[in-house]
Amino acid sequence: MNTADLGLPAEEGGRSHPRSGGWRVGVPSTALFTDQYELTMLQAALAAGTAARRSVFEVFTRRLPEGRRYGVVAGTGRVLDAVENFRFEPDVLDFLRERGIVDAPTLDWLAGYRFSGDIWGYPEGEVYFPGSPVLRVEGSFAECVLLETVVLSILNHDSAIAAAASRMATAAGDRPLIEMGARRTHELAAVAASRAAYIGGFATTSDLAAGFRYGIPTVGTSAHAFTLLHDTERDAFTAQIHSLGRGTTLLVDTYDVAEAVRTAVEVAGPGLGAVRIDSGDLLLVAHRVRQQLDELGATDTKIVVTSDLDEYAIASLAAAPVDAYGVGTQLVTGSGHPTASMVYKLVARAESDDPAAPLVPVAKKSSGGKTSIGGRKWAARRPDEHGVAEAEVIGAGRVPPRLADHQLQVELVKGGEIVSRETLDVPRDRHRAARAALPLSAVQLSRGEPVIPTEYA
Repeated sequence: MNTADLGLPAEEGGRSHPRSGGWRVGVPSTALFTDQYELTMLQAALAAGTAARRSVFEVFTRRLPEGRRYGVVAGTGRVLDAVENFRFEPDVLDFLRERGIVDAPTLDWLAGYRFSGDIWGYPEGEVYFPGSPVLRVEGSFAECVLLETVVLSILNHDSAIAAAASRMATAAGDRPLIEMGARRTHELAAVAASRAAYIGGFATTSDLAAGFRYGIPTVGTSAHAFTLLHDTERDAFTAQIHSLGRGTTLLVDTYDVAEAVRTAVEVAGPGLGAVRIDSGDLLLVAHRVRQQLDELGATDTKIVVTSDLDEYAIASLAAAPVDAYGVGTQLVTGSGHPTASMVYKLVARAESDDPAAPLVPVAKKSSGGKTSIGGRKWAARRPDEHGVAEAEVIGAGRVPPRLADHQLQVELVKGGEIVSRETLDVPRDRHRAARAALPLSAVQLSRGEPVIPTEYA
C-alpha cells in the first residue's frame, strides 16, 4: 500500500492502464459455466420442435436485500465476455458425449452454437430496484436458455459486491477506499469483486490480476510478516524505505503503536507518506497517531486504517483523522448480502417457430411469492420537478411520451455482435451520477425500504 493510489501524490504506486471493461484475450470457453438442466431442456425442445421459437428472457430481482435502498448493476462487461466466449469446443463436446448428458442431435446443434440474438439492459453502474428488467435476452429459446446460469452467476455476484462498495463509498465520503479482499474469497471471485468494487466507488485494489485484467490501480507495500522478519522494527522500516522510498506506507501496529510511529518518522523523516493501523480501537488510535505525527513534524503523513471494516465501521470513523480505508472480508462477501437474488425468466415467446409469429406474454403464476409479470418490458425512471428520481416505472407495450427520454435500457448485443464496450471508468462515473440523482435518503445506512417505489404501467 502506498500514498500514490490513496488519491494523493507520492513516489510509488500502481498505475491505471486503459483496458476495456472486460478481459477477452485467451479466455477459455464459458459453455460449461451452466447447469445440466439447461442442456436437457434444449434436448427436449429440439425434439419437440419448439427450440427455435423466438423468446424473451429477462433478469430481475423480486426484492432488494433486506434493508437496502437501491441495487447497483455490475458485471455487464463480464456478461458480454461470457456470451462472446460461449462456445462448445471439441473437448467440451467429448465430455458431454462421454457422460451421456445429451444425445447426438443435441451435440451436433451445440457444435455450431453462437449466440445470434439481441441483448438489452441497464447500463453498468446504473442503480436498480425490485422488478427492474436489468437485462433482456432475445433470440430463439435454444440459444437464450443456455445463457441463464452464466448470466446470473456473474450479475448476482458482481451486483452484490458493487452495492456493498457503493454503501462503503457513501460512508467514506471523499476519503479513498482500497479493495483488499483477495485472500478472503475464491481466487477468481476476487478479481471479479475488485472490478465490481471499482464500479461501486473504490479507488484501488491490492489484487494484481484485477489490475492486469481491468486496469484498476494497484497498491501494496508490506504486512506484519515483513516486520517480524527483521531483528528490529527499525530495521524493517529502514529496509522498506530504502526499497520503496519515503512516500511509502509503514505498518505501525506490529508491536507498540506509539513507539512504531516515533521510529517511522525518525527513519523516514517528516516526509513519510503514510502509516497503516490494522488493529485496536481505530477511532482512539487514529486520534493518538495523528496527534503524535503532528508533534513530530510529520503533518502531511497520512493515516490508513484496515481491520475488517464495513460501511458501518467506516461511518463511525467519519470524525477520525483517517485519510483512507482498506476493506477486505466485508466487501467481497457483499457486507452480509453475497448475492443480489436476481432471476432469469422467460417472459414472452412466439406462438410458433415462424420468425414473424407474434410474441405471447408468459409468466409463472404459482403461489409462494415467486410470481412474475409477462411480456417484454421497458423501464424508465420518472423524475420529479426538481430532477430527483421519484419512481421506477416498468411496462410492456408503448412507452408513455413523458417517459420517453427517461428510459433505462440500452442495446448491448445486436444480432449476436457486441455493440457496447466500455472502460471501467465509464460505469464508475455513471454509478456516481445515478446515485446522486436519487433522493437523499438513498445514502442513509439505516435499514429501510427501496428509496423509490416500483410502478407498473
